[in-house]
Amino acid sequence: MMPMYALFEEAGKFQTGRILSEADSSAQIELESGKRVKVKAAHLLLKFEKPSPNELMREAQTLSATIELDLAWEFAPEDEFSFADLSREYFSAQATLTEQTAALFRLYEAPHYFRRAGKGRFKKASAEVIAQALAGIEKKKQIQALIESWAAELGQGICPAPIQTQLYKILFKPDKNAPEYKAVVEAARATQTPPLALLQKAGAINSAYQFHWQRFLFDNFPKGTGFPNLQAPAIADALPLANVQAYSIDDSQTTEIDDALSVQGLGTGTVTLGIHIAAPALALKPGDAIDQLGRQRLSTVYMPGYKITMLPDDVVQTYTLQEGRNCPAVSLYATFDEATLALQNTETRVELVPIAANLRHDQLDAIVTEAWLKDESFTHTAGTVEPAMPRVQLAFMFRLAQHLKAQREVVRGKPENFNRPDYNFRLVGNDGQEPQGNEQVHISIRQRGAPLDLMVAEAMILANSTWGNWMAELGVPGIYRSQASLLPGVKVRMGTKALPHAGIGVPSYAWSTSPLRRYTDLVNQWQIIACAKHGSTAALAAPFKPKDAELFSIISAFDGAYGAYNAYQNGMERFWTLQYLKQHNITELSATVFKVFPGQPPMARADDLPLVLPVFGAGDLQRGTHVQLRLSEIDDITLDISGQLLHVLEVDAPSSAEATEMIEDDDDSAAGPISLAMDVNEAQAPEVNAA
Repeated sequence: MMPMYALFEEAGKFQTGRILSEADSSAQIELESGKRVKVKAAHLLLKFEKPSPNELMREAQTLSATIELDLAWEFAPEDEFSFADLSREYFSAQATLTEQTAALFRLYEAPHYFRRAGKGRFKKASAEVIAQALAGIEKKKQIQALIESWAAELGQGICPAPIQTQLYKILFKPDKNAPEYKAVVEAARATQTPPLALLQKAGAINSAYQFHWQRFLFDNFPKGTGFPNLQAPAIADALPLANVQAYSIDDSQTTEIDDALSVQGLGTGTVTLGIHIAAPALALKPGDAIDQLGRQRLSTVYMPGYKITMLPDDVVQTYTLQEGRNCPAVSLYATFDEATLALQNTETRVELVPIAANLRHDQLDAIVTEAWLKDESFTHTAGTVEPAMPRVQLAFMFRLAQHLKAQREVVRGKPENFNRPDYNFRLVGNDGQEPQGNEQVHISIRQRGAPLDLMVAEAMILANSTWGNWMAELGVPGIYRSQASLLPGVKVRMGTKALPHAGIGVPSYAWSTSPLRRYTDLVNQWQIIACAKHGSTAALAAPFKPKDAELFSIISAFDGAYGAYNAYQNGMERFWTLQYLKQHNITELSATVFKVFPGQPPMARADDLPLVLPVFGAGDLQRGTHVQLRLSEIDDITLDISGQLLHVLEVDAPSSAEATEMIEDDDDSAAGPISLAMDVNEAQAPEVNAA
């Protein structure tokens, strides 16, 4: 007796085997591999004695490829039919087993012509459905041909226009089904070139500066950086005129002058420091058109030679603390014992403040020195122009700032270190216009903690802390920054609760002193004005109520935007530092190791430039080691640079305080090259999905 075989379908796959036993609902079948399977009767499509299963499958597959679908569709019955029915219509009334099986295979693989209707049964698709399906197939073929054509062009060093247009989307927010993306991937695989390098070679990226700039805009300002034409509303409040002369202290490039200082009562035993903050919140209202702009941007974006302001320039100029004007301001008056500097009381007023002068610390730092402030007999060389603010007032503010800083350091549990300088970048001839990337760059050092810097910093900390505490006392919610401790890894958080800020050493800290350039400060200013106007009932009048969901939404959005803006600023400062190296033909520099990794190159910080880089050939170096490095080639796109150890200049183990500061610096966002969405070290891209 010859064995009986069966052809069956299992999980969309055709298989054959020898029937061992059969019941009404199922059959026991032995596959060629020897494996035994139980197959439902509904899945059995054919039973046969010959030819052999392998021969049948081979011959049927070959024959199936010859069946013309258009012709088969014409021959097929209009009603539901089986694969055997079609084989008899297409081949002959005595269709063989092989012909029947070939028809089955062809029907299964052509769902656009025939839809399945049950066990081995089918129904013709309509002519309209077929036309649509064929058009879709043709379109896929055309797209695939386009992908292959674009990939070939990329491989030849030519960038097709559609890929050029989609460059930043491909690199940073790709649609992996898009033909532009697939073409880049296919070309990267074919040429074994990382995608970013491939696009550079093809001319898609012809300006490193524009690459970074356009990428930032793509991520953060997809609709551009322009503003609609909006009129700054006037302040309706009738404000009293303060009997003070206030002075702002900013960099020469600052246009958003948020804060100014005044001193009254010197020589009386009681001195009042006035901290005066520009008051756009008196005119702007939550939800109005200008507020919506601010909420979208959340902060001014700073970068060397350029900035994107949070608010339109006309609006900023309306409320900025411009010298020679009486400017609306929210003022904090802090009264101190002149001898002991003990804080006696504070008062907040909403008023007009006369701005006597806008001082510029970059012009005055060399004049307003510690020696000049502490020694009345100290004089500068003839012709030195002293600041407009009286020397005696500056001297008091410096003494007070040192005192306030010392008080905070007691709370912090350790002194604040200003070991690392701040760096100022200036692009020659840029004049605030959008940079092109080829400008001559000047980098100058400004030591943190310089007298003018310290005066402003301590005054702003005093205001932000005082107002933060005051809002909490009155039950008015605000946006706070807090830090639970100074332990490594404990981050600064934002929230609506007045919690201590260990890093600053204050019981609470609410950003309130920069309402023209930071949205959190504008929100807090609305709340502070409510406190100033309504006192104990301020919680009822304040725009934002306790547990207001809007506040949490603002915090979340601000956190994300502020982080992205800072990352871009750090990246652009690194870009211009690399240009400085090239412009001055700097091939070697000295640096100090500040971070070490097991099995990885240590990181070092340049002594005289804002640059961190890995050190190769260093072996085991400890933190604090002073080294001379030879610089590698610079990659302006990835912002990558490294140093090769030439020799050790000095081995100086850091003190415990310095080591702690180095650990805190581990989180330095400028500590290395930018990260890219596509791995630039990747030799092969992912496989292309042709579907």
